[in-house]
Parts: sequence; C-alpha cells; structure tokens
Amino acid sequence: MILAIDPGPVESAYVRLEAGRVAEAAKVTNDEILRIVEGWRHWSLAVEMIASYGMPVGAEVFETCVVIGRIWQAYGREPIRVRRVQVKSHLCHSARANDANVRQALLDRWGGKGTAIGRKAAPGPLYGVHGDAWAALAVAVTVSDGGHER
Repeated sequence: MILAIDPGPVESAYVRLEAGRVAEAAKVTNDEILRIVEGWRHWSLAVEMIASYGMPVGAEVFETCVVIGRIWQAYGREPIRVRRVQVKSHLCHSARANDANVRQALLDRWGGKGTAIGRKAAPGPLYGVHGDAWAALAVAVTVSDGGHER
C-alpha cells in the first residue's frame, strides 16, 4: 500500500495504490494533504522530490520545498523520496521522457487508454486519474516496482 504525492506550492496531487490498483486519486489543498498524511501513517509514503538542474527557479519551487518538509513532518518519519528522473527512467527507459510519455507508459501498463480509463458507464482501473494525479501515480508505480534509489 503506497500513498504517493506530487507536491505543489498551493495544492498537491495524491494517489493511493493498493495491490497495484488505484484506490483513490485527487488534487487537494496542502492543508488537506497534511491531514491525509497524518491519517495514513501506516502506509508507505512516497513524495516526488525537487531536483536541481542548474537553472534558476522561482518562488513556487521554494514554496514546494517547504510543503515537502511539512509533509515529512506530518508523516512522522522520512518518506520515500523519488526524483522525476527516476520515474522517467523507470517507466519510459529514458531520462528525456516528458509528462505525455510518462502518462502513455502508465496507460499502456493498464492495457491502453480505452481499457485503462474506460468510460463513466464502465470505468477502467485509472478512471478518475487526471491532471497532476498522473505524476503521483507515476511515483507510486515506480516505488511499487522498486524502480527508485533509496
């Protein structure tokens, strides 16, 4: 059981992965994500980490770093930290992959878009995953598969 978070400066996306299935996926305020983390301390927690690529960054990146620290504090111990490059390398076998490539790799893993997402009348296992929750799902799958470094 993995709770994976794609943190942001104001809102964060999360996915709960149970036995290889998405149990829940959403984007919520950071106050809400802290309440979720506190309530799920018995789960493995994985957080996408900020990484430096030598380029200037703005205030949003620094605020996201603060959010990661608050998540860590709410969890009560060190979470599994996953860098985006690890996710891209694991799922797409290339550090040059982009978000669309990662999303497609996840869809392919669950049988393609039609099967993975399905439709309202017949939802697939990834029905309801949208926006930044795809990044959280990618973190969860990478950790579940052991595709990250400790």
